[in-house]
Amino acid sequence: MPNKEWQWVYNDSYNVLSVSLGDEMEFLTPYTPKVLIPDAKTSQIFSVEHAKYYIQVAERLKQALSCNDAHIVQMALNATAAYFLLKPEMPKSWYFTVSDVCVYSEVGKLFHLQTATEQVTVLVVEPGLQASLIMLLSERCMLTEKKSLKQFDTIKVMHDRLLPLVVREQVVAA
Repeated sequence: MPNKEWQWVYNDSYNVLSVSLGDEMEFLTPYTPKVLIPDAKTSQIFSVEHAKYYIQVAERLKQALSCNDAHIVQMALNATAAYFLLKPEMPKSWYFTVSDVCVYSEVGKLFHLQTATEQVTVLVVEPGLQASLIMLLSERCMLTEKKSLKQFDTIKVMHDRLLPLVVREQVVAA
């Protein structure tokens, strides 16, 4: 859980944004100066607003995924960093196929995206009226032969590209 010792720090050794968690523990995000806002290179407190967002995402992930707490923390911290400290993006929906299902996008909600060759899982970082900033949860996503996203990269897509997760029904016989 976040506490008053947490703060955003730019790690010069690894050239990425990190979160100092106190007691000489540091979480490295994958975000480099190329995608960060200028303020991200200066130390900042992990504010109450950051903590609320982090907890909201972590709780949604715990409900939606069956993975260990460390992985939930990793996804939630990266989403928090992306929401508060990444540069704004324009939608790049053309990489993904159009969905015929209308969806409601909100923070922490999981969706699939379909490219010409694969389907990947994504997390909504920042919803908008027509497009949302999403973070890749799958290991990799090939956008073209030469361009790909890696886990925790972000991209903004129009809502008509988001596919709902297929939930398997479990029937219990009495």
